[in-house]
Amino acid sequence: MPIKTFRGLIEDDTQETIVLHTNDGKTGYRIVKFDLIPNEPGGLDGEHVVQIWKVSQTTNSNKIDLSDNTLLGAGYCSNDTSGDAYPTRQTILFDQEIFNQDIFVTHKIRNGSGSMNYYIELEQIKLDLNESTVATLKDIRNKKS
Repeated sequence: MPIKTFRGLIEDDTQETIVLHTNDGKTGYRIVKFDLIPNEPGGLDGEHVVQIWKVSQTTNSNKIDLSDNTLLGAGYCSNDTSGDAYPTRQTILFDQEIFNQDIFVTHKIRNGSGSMNYYIELEQIKLDLNESTVATLKDIRNKKS
């Protein structure tokens, strides 16, 4: 199936929407790649948390809770001005769940400053009527909780 890519530069304590919904809901997506790159590697200290959500967030957090069923992916990237002694490190986790609605990317710095680049690859999946209904109902249920 085709791969769709999304990339952007996200500021601290912000959220971006990736528009994926369709009128019939018969196009699903699954994350196949999620990467982070500091805007200024070795330039600004920062411990960055970037997360991908199924629902819009009212606040951004630097806490990662993998038991939250609305979390699709999480990335942690530590950037240090002493790049030689403390090279940039990152940890990326993502779910293989299929979704058919918009997703939301958030960024929160635990300490430090700066922006973070993200890169997401989504596998596009054709859904039949039953799969589309299940994915849409799951997303509706998540938005009400």
